[in-house]
Amino acid sequence: MEILRSTIAGGLTERFTTLASRVHELAVPLADEQFWCKPFPFGNSFGHLVLHLTGNLNYYIGAQIAQTGYVRDREREFTETRHLPKEEVLDNFDRAIKMVLWTVGKQSAEDWSAYYKAVGASNVVDRFHMVIRCTAHLDHHVGQMIYLQYALLRE
Repeated sequence: MEILRSTIAGGLTERFTTLASRVHELAVPLADEQFWCKPFPFGNSFGHLVLHLTGNLNYYIGAQIAQTGYVRDREREFTETRHLPKEEVLDNFDRAIKMVLWTVGKQSAEDWSAYYKAVGASNVVDRFHMVIRCTAHLDHHVGQMIYLQYALLRE
């Protein structure tokens, strides 16, 4: 069981670390005003996506698995009007990633199959599936960030 626990933790750590690095790579060339700009009449800004991912990880993994006490304001992740400095938003994202990596590393084989319940997580039955869902969610939004960065730097 220890090999399985280690394999799961290692794979998830690699994936979250790689995706977090990609968020930073994509954010680097954006000026603070571009970070908050919506280049299309639909969708979100790069900055709002980072706020959303930070809230998602802090809630689904932090509050629900690590018991951090985080209280989520999901609506604000998309409507925040204060355009905080890009570095501050990315620092908060990095803290969420570090918490995820710590939490993933602390799970025993039995913990991965522990019952999971949270608002907005229907059809999720255990911690492993929720963490996989969070990984896929992060990956999905990185794809959107790639497109946003392309559109913003092309202008």
